[in-house]
Amino acid sequence: MGFLYALYIIPILGFLIFLHELGHFVMARRAGVLVEEFGFGLPPRIWGIKRGDTIYSINALPIGGFVRVKGEDGKTFDGDSMQSKTAGQRAQFLAAGSIMNFVTAFIIVILIVAFQGQTSSNVYITEVVPNSPAAAAGWQMGDRIVAAGGETVDNADNLGPLTEDFAGQELPVTVVRAGQEIQTTVVPRADPPAGEGRTGIALSGFRIADIEVSETPADSAAAAAGLQDGDVITAVDDVQVTNYMAYAGYIRNHAGQSVDITVKRDGDPVTIPLTVPADVPENDPPLGEGLVQNLKFENIPVSQIPGESVSLFASTIQQMGQGLLSLIRGETPLDDLAGPIGMGQLTSEVISESSLPLWVTIANLMFILSLNLGLLNLLPLPALDGGRLFFVAIEVLRGGRRVSPEKEGMVHFVGMVLLLTLMLGIAFLDVERLISGNSLLE
Repeated sequence: MGFLYALYIIPILGFLIFLHELGHFVMARRAGVLVEEFGFGLPPRIWGIKRGDTIYSINALPIGGFVRVKGEDGKTFDGDSMQSKTAGQRAQFLAAGSIMNFVTAFIIVILIVAFQGQTSSNVYITEVVPNSPAAAAGWQMGDRIVAAGGETVDNADNLGPLTEDFAGQELPVTVVRAGQEIQTTVVPRADPPAGEGRTGIALSGFRIADIEVSETPADSAAAAAGLQDGDVITAVDDVQVTNYMAYAGYIRNHAGQSVDITVKRDGDPVTIPLTVPADVPENDPPLGEGLVQNLKFENIPVSQIPGESVSLFASTIQQMGQGLLSLIRGETPLDDLAGPIGMGQLTSEVISESSLPLWVTIANLMFILSLNLGLLNLLPLPALDGGRLFFVAIEVLRGGRRVSPEKEGMVHFVGMVLLLTLMLGIAFLDVERLISGNSLLE
């Protein structure tokens, strides 16, 4: 079934790229540019029909589409060619595809927020560096940060600006450990060591969810204690379990000790006593069991949908921007990149592991991919829309003097060759990842 899930990427990418090209098509027509062909899919052509001066075609490769306009080769300056238009008109044409992707992504995120609702998150400490301000404050892995400097912390990004504002000063922080609030004070470093941050911690946000046992291998501590498939873990030692970290963090902090796990089984509460193994794994479920997070969503008042949608849209773009910078700086390995094959694998893995309805999972994938498509095409790289926009910007800065079409065409040709080479390399990595059985979600 996972293979069939991977096939969803074909209509998803096809639809998003088609909308991208539709943006170019509409803007070309508005500028009075002759559109020679508007194709669905990529050549070779299967079918086509001419309406006016434009061929509308269906092509063999069902991923995306293309718009071929008069003068895009830089050799024609007729009145209905792209080359005859102003810098502003050409810039609008080049940016229209990405703008269409951004509009699509925003519509999708509105639908997600309106019909799915929203989740809330808890912020947990997942690592404490020895001899750091966090260690001096007594913070521990698994502590939940609920407030800092008098402000509520409900997102892992909330703490960073506060530690900058309080660099070298005492910052009051409230953490929750084993269900109890603890008031602490930390002094963020003004000049922290590389990679450690001002307080010396790693943070992760975990959304509120029911934690369900999906698998209890016969040789696991979970099976030995009596946990069963389908059990929903509600508490450990009377400490409410609201997400994966609340459960796993508590178990890890009680390695070698006795705890009572409360589960809901067939609608009834059941308490299971067990002794936690001394060697609890750090990155896997603590008792060797399989776990599923069933996220909890809350309905949003209609008046709040626009604001929540804008917030989610903006934060996602910010995260993507940070990811691009990480890639440019060499902090992200190339084998983390994915082409169409890798995106198919990712689609399969996300759908297989998601506890959300299928439409919600696909909508979230389309939201992310539409934003990615829009952002990547605006990068100032040869052969991409952003690279062509770069030449329009040079023209404006030079007072209207264009770079010769031959020189610009050569730059884009070389860029296309390099881009295709990169795509081929990424495809090789995608295939290698599939053969080795590695996951893109790890």
